[in-house]
Amino acid sequence: MPIKRPQIINNGIYHLTIRAAGDTVLFRGESDYFRAIFSLYEFNNKEGVIIRDCRLLAQQRKNREPFSGNFKKKREPLLELLSFCLMPNHFHLLVRQICQNGVVNFTRKLGAGFAGFFNRKYNRKGPLFSKYRAVHIKDNKQLKTAFVYTHANPISLIEPGWKEKGIKDFSKAVEFLKQYRWSSFFDYTGKDNFPSLIEKDFLMSVMGGKDKCQEYIFDWLKFKSTENRSL
Repeated sequence: MPIKRPQIINNGIYHLTIRAAGDTVLFRGESDYFRAIFSLYEFNNKEGVIIRDCRLLAQQRKNREPFSGNFKKKREPLLELLSFCLMPNHFHLLVRQICQNGVVNFTRKLGAGFAGFFNRKYNRKGPLFSKYRAVHIKDNKQLKTAFVYTHANPISLIEPGWKEKGIKDFSKAVEFLKQYRWSSFFDYTGKDNFPSLIEKDFLMSVMGGKDKCQEYIFDWLKFKSTENRSL
């Protein structure tokens, strides 16, 4: 069945799910996760991106050397990345479109750019991603749900099927989330992780601050806990 997407409008907020084609594992090591983080930032730009120059700039900044490449410092983002979570075979992104066709152009650039890196690295050919899915977030209640859902996703790595069957070990799930760095969870709960990647002021205001961000997530996990259900 073809994927039916909502009409994407400026200032609209959307939960995007970008999955690998078939059973492909996107992130096979830490360097792949870091490349995805790099891609989420660099491809969120109206201008074309020269990856070689971006990487050179990052290295020269690290070494405090003058930059000699053709890199354009000014960025014009296509969208605001509000929150994210990287899973082994997919991306979860909560975004707000801020220019016409921003979501479409961003997902196209991200897909092509990361696929080029991945296919070269793993000697692979062909499309890497299936068509992305977009859900229009229409009110704050739905926004809070999407925020919690996005950041709770990694629990599937230690408890497959928890969304349907419930969480067997609540404490273990909480500790796992506190250690999982490939999302914006840290940034919303008081520890800078990838602060330049996301625009967090809006969601911080909606959720009620960093303590409330954590509280919403952990309260939902507690609700999904089989221990809690048995009481």
